[in-house]
Amino acid sequence: MKNAMAQTDRNTLKKLQKGLTAGSEELFQLVLDPDCDFLHTLLKNPQLNEEHLLVLLKRRDLTTELVSALYKRNKQTLSHRTLLALVKNPSASGSLVRNLLPQLRLFELVDLCHLPGVTPDQKLAAERAIIQRLPTTPLGSKITLARRGTANVVGELMKEGQPQLFEACLGSPRLREASIYQFLRGPAANAETISMVARHNRWKQRPNLRLAILKNFKTPDIWFTLWLPKMQTHMIKQLSASYRSNPKQRRLLDAELRKRTGL
Repeated sequence: MKNAMAQTDRNTLKKLQKGLTAGSEELFQLVLDPDCDFLHTLLKNPQLNEEHLLVLLKRRDLTTELVSALYKRNKQTLSHRTLLALVKNPSASGSLVRNLLPQLRLFELVDLCHLPGVTPDQKLAAERAIIQRLPTTPLGSKITLARRGTANVVGELMKEGQPQLFEACLGSPRLREASIYQFLRGPAANAETISMVARHNRWKQRPNLRLAILKNFKTPDIWFTLWLPKMQTHMIKQLSASYRSNPKQRRLLDAELRKRTGL
């Protein structure tokens, strides 16, 4: 038993020594070793370079401790693509990801949000980093973001109310109805953007959005003219009592009610 244990210790020592002294070509194979302790040893090898690190970071079975150690040992010399690989690795800790996200480009953050296997913490941190940059992001990039961004990012872009950007947001497959509803009830909604929602093939038939549109005092009269004849009487009464209706809208509502009651 003692001889077997001694042999095991000798083999382990030999393997660790190999990890410290292996040449560049051999390291490409060694970074695939399943032994995490051995991988920690490899990080100390002076021949380990960026190409080896990129191969290592493609693995999805690393530990958080190893990814953190890799960053600490190489943070002064990390290239942008290695930094990006670090952020994308699912074993990167939340704190490490948050520290590195400011160094990523805008659409690298977007790609991170959609990466298969991305953790909820990574996605949330990336979304926050994107939203923080919106005030200084050019309109063209915002329009591209509206088409490619996550639901939270698109909802945030929508709040700006800029017509061209708003149109791109409405066409996003990730846009949630709740985001439009909140916009329609907020101060940024105006006659133009309200009508864009009312005309949009995907959104114009949604009952909650129609109600929100008809409750907004900025809504153009045309939508009352087109929609009221098709609405149930109790809903028209509800709208008529709404504090958001302006006097002209209330007259249109009352006129529709008189048609139905004969008064």
